[in-house]
Parts: sequence; C-alpha cells; structure tokens
Amino acid sequence: MRRRRDSSIAIVFETHSTTTDNERWIASGWLDGQLSLAGRRQANELRQRRGNEELAAVFTSDLGRAVETAQLAFGGLGIPIFHDWRLRECDYGELNGTPVARLEAQRSLHVYEPYPEGESYSQVVFRVQSFLRDLSPRFEDERIVVVGHSATQWALQHLLEGTPLPELVEGSFRWQPGWLYTLVVDS
Repeated sequence: MRRRRDSSIAIVFETHSTTTDNERWIASGWLDGQLSLAGRRQANELRQRRGNEELAAVFTSDLGRAVETAQLAFGGLGIPIFHDWRLRECDYGELNGTPVARLEAQRSLHVYEPYPEGESYSQVVFRVQSFLRDLSPRFEDERIVVVGHSATQWALQHLLEGTPLPELVEGSFRWQPGWLYTLVVDS
C-alpha cells in the first residue's frame, strides 16, 4: 500500500497599511479607504520585508486600501496579484464608516449575529474558508501572501490554528509584521 503524502501551502498574512480612516479612528468596513502617507511608507517597508521572498502569488482583498498596499509592496516584481472579495473586512453594514469606539462597543455581539445590513464574523470565516479551498491544488508546496484586514486574520487564525472565534473578536487586534500559517492539503 502506498503511503499518502500531505502537502501544504505556506500563507504569509499581512494587513493592509495604515489608511486615512485608521488615522481618524474610523472603521472603514466595506468602504474602500485610501492609504495615508504613513501607510504608503509601510507598504514600501512591506516590499523590503517580503519582496525578495520566493512567492507564487499575492492575494489581496478587493477593497481599495488592500489593493493599494499589495500594488505598492509587490507591483512590478513579477509576482501575480489576484484580487478576491472573500478576503474583505467584515461588513459592518450600517456601521461601515463609523467611529472605531462605537464599533468596538458592539463587536462581541456580532460573532454569530450579523451587523444590521451587514454580516457576522462567522460569515467572514465561511468566505475565507471558501478562499482556502480554492488554493489547492494550484499552490500546493508553494508560499503565497494574503493582504487583508483584521477580520481576515481572525478567520485564518481560527481556521488554521484553532483559536476560538469569540476569543479573537472580543480581544484586540494587534498589528505585527506578518503572520505565517500552514494550510495542510490532503493529496
């Protein structure tokens, strides 16, 4: 009997760079947003940090702030960049574009219950899970970058590391220079 070999996909997750909304403490949600001067500098730092790595592809949320980050960081390097709506931030519905303090006061209520006219964090997990399923077999044994948002990172952390979703949503998002995840793919 032949032994089955599991392969994997290395996923480097990076958040979009700082936006003008971030600097004004506004929760953009599904609004595009645009990078601030500091954000453009951070995207260039991301290029220095990751631009020489052997990457098969870059996947980015299709929201403007993530697209701009990916383009500044990886554009012109010969790495294909794909835009995917499933990597978007949580849709805060009526609270898209609201002050962060107002959103944070309600965030834990929306782990499973959608924001009015929006979605829940569990729905974000569902769409990120769909994205992960589509990576195989094309990117098996490859390294990719995903540029997304706090909800994207929480979904990856929940799906690939097993951290309970309520724990992630109720905690604070802490930026760091990338996260490395491994997606095991059954062969």
